[in-house]
Amino acid sequence: MGKIVAAMATVHAPQLFTRPPSELPEQLDADIAAMRELGKSLDETKPDVAIVLGSDHLETFFLSSVPTFAVVAGETSKASFAGRDYNLPIHLPLAEDLLHKLVDAGFDMAYSQDAVLGHSFAAVYEWVIEGRSIPVIPIFINTYLPPLPSARRCEALGKAIAAIIAGRPENERVAIIASGGMSHYPGTWKYPQPAFDFDYWAIEQMERGNHEVLLNLTNAQLDEVGNTEMLPWMVMFGAIGMQPGELLTYQPTWHHGHAVMRFIPNKRQEAGLEPAPAVRPEYTFTNTGYEFYKHPEPKSYNLNKLLYDLRHMQGLRRRLYADTQAVAAEYSLNADEAVAIETIKDENIDMLRSLKSHPLVEAGAHPLGTLMSLVVVHAEARRLRAEAAAK
Repeated sequence: MGKIVAAMATVHAPQLFTRPPSELPEQLDADIAAMRELGKSLDETKPDVAIVLGSDHLETFFLSSVPTFAVVAGETSKASFAGRDYNLPIHLPLAEDLLHKLVDAGFDMAYSQDAVLGHSFAAVYEWVIEGRSIPVIPIFINTYLPPLPSARRCEALGKAIAAIIAGRPENERVAIIASGGMSHYPGTWKYPQPAFDFDYWAIEQMERGNHEVLLNLTNAQLDEVGNTEMLPWMVMFGAIGMQPGELLTYQPTWHHGHAVMRFIPNKRQEAGLEPAPAVRPEYTFTNTGYEFYKHPEPKSYNLNKLLYDLRHMQGLRRRLYADTQAVAAEYSLNADEAVAIETIKDENIDMLRSLKSHPLVEAGAHPLGTLMSLVVVHAEARRLRAEAAAK
């Protein structure tokens, strides 16, 4: 029978790759050091395969098709971010077994043989797997385009995965790596105000193996505290049960709570050390419903499709700067959207610290899709300026 020999969860922030001047280098370095400590756990436990649980940021799956759960089951797992490309071997026998048996267990799994994954997976490949010859199985969990799976449904998926692993005659040793979290609100007015108090409370619960209180949270509550990206962690909880966690680092950046935790093995537990005394009362939610990451309304499809295409098509970005309204007409934007798309070129609009929504979000664009598009479009503007200066 197979066995889960390692279980861990990690931040995957894009700033770990891009290292912008707005970040404190010592915080990024602490994250990377902790992720590399997870890698050392892989050396110790010697898994035959690593199941990587992650999401995307509207770059792999978008409004044309958004699966709840998907397994990447090709020959290799491709990921790309910030000029770095990855092509890791996939453990295809176990991936195929998971696909078939999860469907038999009542999960309508999607799959892809050629999905190109983003930084949710790239960060794990870069600093946890880090060149080790460990085949992977990427599993996508929808965390940004509701309807999302509930925490309990993610737990059930994790339990089913663990049962399939235990029933395999090949006796594989399996690592489970959850990528995501903790509190952050990319693209929304609340970006500079993470719910650090929730993160600290949640970490206390995880250090005690009290995952039940997290599994009982609704998706609206997770959205409220900027933690829908913890849904991959919920899958891991289902796979390992109420195993206490060991915090390796928590870095409260100005926009994001970065956490790296190890659950199996738990070095503190092995050494007979108890978690620090709990000091925080139960977290209180406002329970006012979804605010930050609703799925875009169909009437805004053309605007969101344009923002998506701008991320992937350099020629389109350049045509946008040459004649914005021609591009707006090409995508059949309405009058308000055509006005809003002009603002994508304004690098002085601060959607990160101003506590105001970007005009594109006000026009109906998904906040995360807007932010990710702005990053790429503004980078293109810098290239255009450099080319003009060179001439």
